[in-house]
Amino acid sequence: MHELFEIFRSLTKNLDQFTIDHGSTTYAILMTIIFCETGLVVMPFLPGDSLLFAAGAVASRGFLSPLPLALGLVAAAVLGDTVNYHAGKIMGPRVMKSETSRWFNKKHLEKTHRFFVKYGGKTIILARFVPIVRTFAPFVAGAGAMSYRHFILFNIIGAVAWVSLMLGSGWMLGQVPFVKEHFEVIVVGIVFVSVLPMLVEWLRTRGEKETEPATLPKA
Repeated sequence: MHELFEIFRSLTKNLDQFTIDHGSTTYAILMTIIFCETGLVVMPFLPGDSLLFAAGAVASRGFLSPLPLALGLVAAAVLGDTVNYHAGKIMGPRVMKSETSRWFNKKHLEKTHRFFVKYGGKTIILARFVPIVRTFAPFVAGAGAMSYRHFILFNIIGAVAWVSLMLGSGWMLGQVPFVKEHFEVIVVGIVFVSVLPMLVEWLRTRGEKETEPATLPKA
């Protein structure tokens, strides 16, 4: 895990040099991080949006080939969610019933379950843009929220949309002087913006819980 963090730190600090040092291995490194972030439910803390943006910036400066990069990252995202789905199918029912778990944050699982209740199958697509939920959504889907036939379709659509948007943003802005000079700040900003939907959802849910006792007598 420490090595993954160091790799990401190098990417944000000196993208071009990192790619020069690692060559074609960079593709495998980026794909591995995206796979782990989406496929291993115990690693929701790994970078997703910001890493894709950084990869797009590298490609815009000619150090990575955009098409193989995009295809590889989409494949990693699809495969990650697929592995996560089957993990949920095997372990999910037991984990969801358990009040405590050594490896899984029950609050994150419950939050993701609420997303499914509200958005249905679209959760798999929307979750791609919401950190934490992105990692737990396929697990909850496998635990019984969705059949695999429906899941794989939403999985592919979500992966293509997520990678295209984030990678494309990095590609378009990667050569802008201001972006190059303030890249670390911009990456932190992307992380903050990507967390906002989750924060808003948490505040909204908290507000509903606080008003719920007052509405019960009317019911």
